[in-house]
Amino acid sequence: MIVVAGEALIDLVPQGPGALASLTPARGGGPYNTAIALGRLGSPTAFCSRVSLDAFGEALLDGLRQAGVDVSGVQRGPEPTTLAVATIGGDGSAAYTFHVEGTADRLFTAPEALPPGTRALSFGTCSLVLEPGASAYEKLMHTAAAQGVFTALDPNIRTGLIPDADAYRARFKSWLPSVDLLKLSEEDARWLGGSPREWLAAGPSAVVITRGGDGLTVHTRNGAEHSVPAERVDVVDTIGAGDTVNAALLHGLSVHGALSGRALAELDGSAWTRLLRFAARAAAVTCSRADAEPPYASEVGEP
Repeated sequence: MIVVAGEALIDLVPQGPGALASLTPARGGGPYNTAIALGRLGSPTAFCSRVSLDAFGEALLDGLRQAGVDVSGVQRGPEPTTLAVATIGGDGSAAYTFHVEGTADRLFTAPEALPPGTRALSFGTCSLVLEPGASAYEKLMHTAAAQGVFTALDPNIRTGLIPDADAYRARFKSWLPSVDLLKLSEEDARWLGGSPREWLAAGPSAVVITRGGDGLTVHTRNGAEHSVPAERVDVVDTIGAGDTVNAALLHGLSVHGALSGRALAELDGSAWTRLLRFAARAAAVTCSRADAEPPYASEVGEP
């Protein structure tokens, strides 16, 4: 079982140019997209979050169920669902404005125990920024890591939600001793201001950096570096592409029995190349269609 912890929200996606273009609601949130992608790829997956009792919350849970994701541990609350208003650039890239005050996912509390058979736990995005939930997710991360659970982190920086950049960077560094796999975009890496070598020294066994149309690169604790190009595709938008990479990496590691820090550190160049190519294929499918619609296993083959 792979557990994904973090927010589920509604993206409001413009259907044309201009500030007053009509907006269409779509299910989203980095952790939510990761859970959907894992379920579609065939990995046993559970979602760990707090979701509103409103109509948007029901739609979010329906999406998880349709993907085969276990939602039995999802907390519920009467507060509204978080909204993220997307702006789509000419290259398909997405930027967001968030409406987060008083929303349900901010009130997440750490569960007493993870689902039976949990082998990995994935974190990221807004859930690690917005209090008081952020501290609860942080507690869960450190507790799970201390119990030997494989942990993955995608910070997926949303600068508009971070009031104190230096404080966030310091907090990010405090997570690394509890992280086995760190995945982040090239833009996030620049914003954080560190380097793969520094991050690896702090805890992770591997750091994967996504470089958009230029592909993916992994840096490993033994000093190796392996890269693959991006899959060529007509990009509709990039919503959910990075989240799909998260899921593809975790799914591939699970298939090959490498969901441990030690196993991750022992992967050779050919294994990493296969895994990164699989993640690139999966992300390309997501980019080829509107909104966060990750692929099914039948669309990407074996990792």
